[in-house]
Amino acid sequence: MEMKPAFREATAGHEDQMYKMAKMMLSLPDTSMTDFIDGQTVDATYLQGATVPLNVTGLPGISMRFGTSKEGLPINVQVVGSWLAESTILHVASLLESVSPVRYLHPTL
Repeated sequence: MEMKPAFREATAGHEDQMYKMAKMMLSLPDTSMTDFIDGQTVDATYLQGATVPLNVTGLPGISMRFGTSKEGLPINVQVVGSWLAESTILHVASLLESVSPVRYLHPTL
């Protein structure tokens, strides 16, 4: 969502060649950068690095919490597979989850 304006511009006139997920992303309402970063100023390229390549290529990916920093912040990992390798990345994510020190954490109600 953070790169939607640039993606819309780059793909203009080629909508018939886009993956269904990319079309769906473009159909959603715009989200401001402040919604992503809680009012802090950061460079937009910092936010796009992990998400745009998957949206553009249609590769399957999963992101999951794997640990916690000394400061108490979540540490995530992202697993990316080749086309049609969803079962592989889900299996890898399951293995990672089984050894994650935060595997028993649940959101508070």
